[in-house]
Amino acid sequence: MKRYSKTFTATLTDTLRQQLLQWAQQYDEVAWLDSNEHVQTHGTYSAILAVDAFTALKTDADKAFEKLDEYQTITKDWLFGSLSYDLKNDVEALTSKNIDGLEFPQLYFFQPKKVFLFSQTAVTLSYLNMVDDELQEDWDAILATHVTQKTISKQPIQILARTSKDSYLKKVAAMLQHIKRGDIYEANFCQEFFSEGVTLDSTAAFWKLNELSTPPFATFLKLEQQYVLSASPERYLKKEGTHIVSQPIKGTAKRAVSPKEDAALMLQLQQDPKERSENIMITDLVRNDLSRVAKKGTVAVQELCKIYTFEQVHQMISTIVCEVPESIHPVEIIKKTYPMGSMTGAPKVSAMKIIEKLEDARRGAYSGAVGYFTPSGDFDFNVVIRSILYNAATQYVSFSVGGAITAKSIPEAEYQECLLKAKAMRQVLAQ
Repeated sequence: MKRYSKTFTATLTDTLRQQLLQWAQQYDEVAWLDSNEHVQTHGTYSAILAVDAFTALKTDADKAFEKLDEYQTITKDWLFGSLSYDLKNDVEALTSKNIDGLEFPQLYFFQPKKVFLFSQTAVTLSYLNMVDDELQEDWDAILATHVTQKTISKQPIQILARTSKDSYLKKVAAMLQHIKRGDIYEANFCQEFFSEGVTLDSTAAFWKLNELSTPPFATFLKLEQQYVLSASPERYLKKEGTHIVSQPIKGTAKRAVSPKEDAALMLQLQQDPKERSENIMITDLVRNDLSRVAKKGTVAVQELCKIYTFEQVHQMISTIVCEVPESIHPVEIIKKTYPMGSMTGAPKVSAMKIIEKLEDARRGAYSGAVGYFTPSGDFDFNVVIRSILYNAATQYVSFSVGGAITAKSIPEAEYQECLLKAKAMRQVLAQ
């Protein structure tokens, strides 16, 4: 099917960002992916907007990757959507039986009628089934959009912890026993915070979250009445031609107002043996995952335990790359590496079994991935962390946080790290 394209000169200011997203709300399907001009994303585009489904795929975990493979093969077009963490059940013989307050689909992708591709100085509009001069008319309408400032929620939002602090500490202690017995070396343990009966203005909440964090993988995803508002600093997987990049995060430190103190915190993170151990273990896991799809001898660690600085936190990130055969299907690459090692643990399957047993809520979209496929079969996906998830139909809002548990973990310190990671989401919902 033919796409019609037109390029306009454009500078992606904050005002234009808000005009785009406000204009897009007329559609049931919206994907806004924004690098916030971070150079470390190695991104092809500064930002992408996709709206209005021409076709869509929505399914549970049963044969989900097989269905996505077929969908991507048939369309050979732009596809945007989300992968739930619970697709682990399609990859391995696993189950998910915990509470699912959000009730999101486990896989949901759509083929947009309208795509906006932003570079530093221009935007290219790519439309299916264009009517008259729709490209020009839409661009004019966007630039004429009056941005209105909205309240995130008209009523106070009471945030509840699915797992009490006392229960969290006991569960981390139980996970440490699994490590002591040799069942696992490391596992990512998460907890959910939620509220019910919430009427949330999703665009207002997203802009506030983005303002607080300005992350490299910001995402506003609207799929009917379900929203992913993400300030993710982490890339799961990117494919460009035969080149694959994964950038797992393990290691977090708070920021300080004083430049001297901030630099000291960054150096402390860089040298922390526990944080480095966590990161290196997951780097090895990702290397192993990529070796399942890579050309022999091409898996390499490009950056090991490098510190990146964001608005809220310092993060320790490693970059692992490889080359894949041209014959391998893009969905197969994702399936063979899913879920991402930074959100599971090592050994991967054992960690996922223990996570399921100890966590109180089903993760769903959290610690899954949001991203896109291009018509040529390239893709780029983030990790859904530092995110607010909202089901407008059921008025349920949720955010989850977690961290890596290793033999050196101190339960109280792990709990405090969770609170640090939750700071931006809690601040947004407390408006």
